[in-house]
Amino acid sequence: MGEALGDISTVRLGGRGGSGGPRPVPALTIVSHADLSRAGETLVLDALVAGEEVSLSRTAPDFQRPGQTSGGPIGDPFLSRKPFILAPGRAGGVRLRVGEDGTPVSVGGRPLLGEVELEPQALAAGVPLVLAQRVVLLLHLVEPDGGGPQDQLGMVGESASLRQVREQIRNVVDLDVPVLIRGETGTGKEHVAQALHARGPRRKGPFVSVNLGALPKELAAAELFGAKRGAFTGAERDREGFFKAAQGGTLFLDEVGEAPPEVQVMLLRVLETGELYPVGGQTPVKLDVRLVAATDADLEARMQAGQFRAPLLHRLAGYEIQLPPLRERREDIGLLFAHFAGEELKSLGDPQRLTPADPRADPWLPADLALALLQFSWPGNVRQLRNVTRQLIISNRGRPALRADRRLTRELGIGGGPQAATPAPVEAAVVTPAPDEAADEAQDQTAAPRRKPSDVSPEELDAALRACEWDLKAAAARLGLSRSSLYLLIERSPDVRTARDLTVEEISRCHRECGGKLGEMARRLEVSKPALRRRLKEMGLEWDES
Repeated sequence: MGEALGDISTVRLGGRGGSGGPRPVPALTIVSHADLSRAGETLVLDALVAGEEVSLSRTAPDFQRPGQTSGGPIGDPFLSRKPFILAPGRAGGVRLRVGEDGTPVSVGGRPLLGEVELEPQALAAGVPLVLAQRVVLLLHLVEPDGGGPQDQLGMVGESASLRQVREQIRNVVDLDVPVLIRGETGTGKEHVAQALHARGPRRKGPFVSVNLGALPKELAAAELFGAKRGAFTGAERDREGFFKAAQGGTLFLDEVGEAPPEVQVMLLRVLETGELYPVGGQTPVKLDVRLVAATDADLEARMQAGQFRAPLLHRLAGYEIQLPPLRERREDIGLLFAHFAGEELKSLGDPQRLTPADPRADPWLPADLALALLQFSWPGNVRQLRNVTRQLIISNRGRPALRADRRLTRELGIGGGPQAATPAPVEAAVVTPAPDEAADEAQDQTAAPRRKPSDVSPEELDAALRACEWDLKAAAARLGLSRSSLYLLIERSPDVRTARDLTVEEISRCHRECGGKLGEMARRLEVSKPALRRRLKEMGLEWDES
């Protein structure tokens, strides 16, 4: 479990808080429990905002589903009746305090002894709490008054970012404008398209889904717009095309960034005129179709490279919906796992696994595995979580508890496998040094007198990082700072990016262009090599240490 958190430590666990709008409120969400049907229940800690402490024990207070008015305490019989305390911290942070004979608590995977303070940036990323190795909670931030009942629109989750997506869908669902859905692979873009269709005025019409990346380029135009007999070799009869098949309904074009140039021209004409010409045809066909497109590509970058037409992008994006990656909605992970597990268990005839009759039984989802699911970066997002859930359940048929097989152990990074993910709330900015950094940190403390972080200007910080090629140890020495002070400066600087801020596409493109050479990638992306190495591990990419 790692080293214990000492008394009255201040721990920075990474993440960046937002600004503007109502001040977010700390909350606790159940990620895993012996009764897994309770995943997703939340306790909003509004008392902390009022300057009061909250006592959490086996018997109080109550957790509940967003939008519900009643709930229940954690209730696990192995938790102590003696509470541990959550108290207001500085500048919106939260202090945790446990007694020697109370419920054992670990924070971010490390045992807590005494008291620890979590800063607002840590709460924004989400901090995992494990109680008695049985219950996993996520301490995070929620929007005030954001828990009212909502139509789920077929999407599982109650995070602020997902609730915003639902609100965007409701705003545009009855309007006859094209919608462009953006998001990483596996975030659920087709589910959003289906929600737009099912709740819109065309719901009685057909919903036609087309993956442009899977269409042969030479046949893409004919597949989309139809073709007349004899229009090209092999066209022995008229072809209807997907647009015609979607008349009166919705046409969903996935991976629209992969559309060939000639298809882009024809798509633009359709959007401008509401008519299409089949390949080889001379007579226009009037359309009554709502177009919804989706992409995980950077269309602006492709536009700059001449690979995507700017007018088409502007036409497609009559209204944009941006889907959050799963790593930015971690409070939904337990609820999503329970949902996917319920579907799999029902198909196997074993649904009682989620709600065991004996409350003293070992959790079917062990705490260490739940913690691994919570801390993994999920490059494949919700789709990857669904596949991992299925793999776990099928691999453990007949067993009393889930256990990751060798493939999942490597994929999730359990035990430090080759794709181990740095826990989301634990990044470079940890004041308590990691074991492998203890010697360096000790050397920092015995070196010459240190400067205060406030004495270092943004320009000086940037110059030192560049001169040292983002070697944080060397940059700290150059600036006369301890390593932890440098981490603090980087975290607070809006102009300095960390490896965690890089997108998957940005890293993949740089990896391709640099041939996987770690040093060259770090210099080009302007981040530290160790942090970039961790991101490459998460993404399953090989690298050359040169």
